[in-house]
Amino acid sequence: MNLPNKLTTMRVILIPVFLLVLFLMDEPMNRYIATAIFIVASLTDFLDGHIARKYNLVSNFGKFMDPLADKLLVMSALVSMVAMEDLPAWVVIVILAREFAITGFRTLAMEANIVMAASWWGKIKTTTQMIMIILVLLHLPFAAMPMIENILVGLAVFFTIVSGADYIIKNKQVLKG
Repeated sequence: MNLPNKLTTMRVILIPVFLLVLFLMDEPMNRYIATAIFIVASLTDFLDGHIARKYNLVSNFGKFMDPLADKLLVMSALVSMVAMEDLPAWVVIVILAREFAITGFRTLAMEANIVMAASWWGKIKTTTQMIMIILVLLHLPFAAMPMIENILVGLAVFFTIVSGADYIIKNKQVLKG
């Protein structure tokens, strides 16, 4: 197993660790430690792709597991944040709906032998979601933080919708069957 695949596997392993720390440790340290774990896991997302492309270590395992690991990490955090009443459920529903729709769309594309390249909108979406998750989880005690958190939630929803629409518009031939 190459280094990018090991990083992806580590990200998957960190998800239950993140959740256990978030829900089983005493407040407020649980948030800080869980957020640190989330940050490390998020950094592996950027690092594994960079290493895979730079050193030509792209593999079928990585093509499959990397986006799955990203979705599992982000969705675990978002659902947890709804359970902790840090995030409205509708935000997670919008993000989940986009992820399921695009995953289904990619499946149709694969069956039609159409390659759907990752877009910058998708990368912006993921980055915005991860930054939003980190700041909302930290729940820092600054007067401006609620406003900053709300802006980040809005941006995460916006880029989620835009990136989903971008995938569909650029690959509309998939819908034509």
